[in-house]
Amino acid sequence: MNLLDEEVSNNKGNKTKNIIKIIIVFIVLIVMAIIGVISYMMYLEGSVLRVYVNGMENAEIKNSLVFEEDGTIYVNVRAISTYLGYNSYSGEYSNKSEDNSKCYVETTEEVANLTLNSNKIYKLNLEENSNNYTYIYMDKPVKAIDGQLYITTDGMQKAFNSTFFYDQENNTITIYTTPYLITSYTNTILDYGYTKLSEVFENEKAVAKNMLVVSDDRYYGVINASDGTEILECKYDDVRYQESTGDFIVSSGDKYGIIGTDKKTKVSINYDSIELMDYDAGLYLVARNNRYGVVDLNGNNVIYAENDQIGVDISRFEENDLKTGYILIDNLIPVMKNNKWGLFDTKGKQVVDFEYDSFGYIASSNREATNLLVIPGYNVIVACIDNRYTLLNALGEQPIRAFVDDIYMVISGGEKQYLMNANDKTYDVEEYLDRLGVLESTSNSNNTTNTSSDNTTTNSNENNNQVNNETTQENSEQSNGEEQSNEEQQSSGEEQNNEETQNSEEQQGNEQ
Repeated sequence: MNLLDEEVSNNKGNKTKNIIKIIIVFIVLIVMAIIGVISYMMYLEGSVLRVYVNGMENAEIKNSLVFEEDGTIYVNVRAISTYLGYNSYSGEYSNKSEDNSKCYVETTEEVANLTLNSNKIYKLNLEENSNNYTYIYMDKPVKAIDGQLYITTDGMQKAFNSTFFYDQENNTITIYTTPYLITSYTNTILDYGYTKLSEVFENEKAVAKNMLVVSDDRYYGVINASDGTEILECKYDDVRYQESTGDFIVSSGDKYGIIGTDKKTKVSINYDSIELMDYDAGLYLVARNNRYGVVDLNGNNVIYAENDQIGVDISRFEENDLKTGYILIDNLIPVMKNNKWGLFDTKGKQVVDFEYDSFGYIASSNREATNLLVIPGYNVIVACIDNRYTLLNALGEQPIRAFVDDIYMVISGGEKQYLMNANDKTYDVEEYLDRLGVLESTSNSNNTTNTSSDNTTTNSNENNNQVNNETTQENSEQSNGEEQSNEEQQSSGEEQNNEETQNSEEQQGNEQ
């Protein structure tokens, strides 16, 4: 091969190598571009919030969420309710209205009431024949955003009996509802050695706390939903989860008690029934041998179980907007013994003797009148003796020191007015209480100073003369009025006799 042929051959080889290099570089660039595009798409994908409800993606829920700068996530109550299996309405469940500062969400088993600026959720179990609400607290109050009510994700979980988890790294939100979780665990418990889950609604709510109330077809217990470990042994005739306290009411041999998730007995299993009266006060209503009492969360007696009834039937006083008949004006427990009613405070001190026939006014002949139990702005209770009525405050005292013919409510144009009739005259109760110096929100009366009490008493004595004078004849029929009148007359008579004796002695001394 000559030099010319060799040079040509070398040039061809170099060109081939260059082409190969160019192709390789081009392929590398294409691969890098593809990787870049994929990375960018993954970045975009990761930056988009994804919301899953019961395993299904739901893009519309994102419009119901508001992310605060402090990391708090708020949820539009009414917008998200449909996706969680609830109906939602403005106003309150027991007092229907179009009040946009309140709303309630409802299923066939339960109602949850929410109010602007309040972190308290009032719940009513529709499966139980009771008008008494329970309540639970959210981490932050309800707030308004663009005229709509929003709650935090903590509030959402409690109001809708659901779970909420935000994975910030993957920018995903996962929500599960109680019915979905219950269904998902139905087969799992078989692996744990149990035959079924409790079908009681209150027990089903325990799943949101990663607990399951289970049965072996004979007894009931509680297990950890994740691994099946035992929380309460499966040896009880019945188990009822208490959402407010997180404890369990258990029964064995027709006797009931309370056990915590730490397996410690809080109330011994020796009562015929137990019911939570109030979470803040920490009180339970108990029954034994058809007698009723009150114990605290540690099982200590607050009111001994020796009474005919505790609490009033608030279904008769629907317009009073009461949440419970166990504790009235935040402090007083109505108790009946030997067919007479008295009042105890939440510490167990009896503040009113068993002397009243009933609490509350039931309208009969007056068509305009509405049943009345409490006047909320002034925290007073309507009490009755022999079909005559008076008011009692949080200390068990009578601001109006008289008994009148009627104390009732009238509703006109949606406005409530409280009236009382005495000797064929009608008085506005609120105006009258104002003149007596009775202040609103007196439920914290234990903190009231003596000076304030003295001033109120003075005003009461001065202003009650009007009603007292007009009802003297009627009140003379009341035993309490008779005793008080007799004591006053006796005291006055003794003072008069003493004065006459003293004057007589002085006169005799002067004569001598």
